[in-house]
Amino acid sequence: MKSQYLDSALQQIPNPHILINVVSRRVRQLTQGLRPLTSTEGNLSFMDVALKEIAEGKIAYKLPDREELAAQTARARRRKKTGS
Repeated sequence: MKSQYLDSALQQIPNPHILINVVSRRVRQLTQGLRPLTSTEGNLSFMDVALKEIAEGKIAYKLPDREELAAQTARARRRKKTGS
């Protein structure tokens, strides 16, 4: 892992826990064949590509607000209750 990408990505997403989750999800997408959103010079790992994309502002995240969380929880409870 290139520390320059990590340092830059931490400036975009300062919470390390959220950064880990965003990078993990993006690495999964890249391993499934999605194309990088940035130029990849040399031999970068998928993690480096994900960190570079975040550092360049090409990938961001949005936390759900309270209403969205309540709606998701209600849907999950209904599904669990009905068994589907």
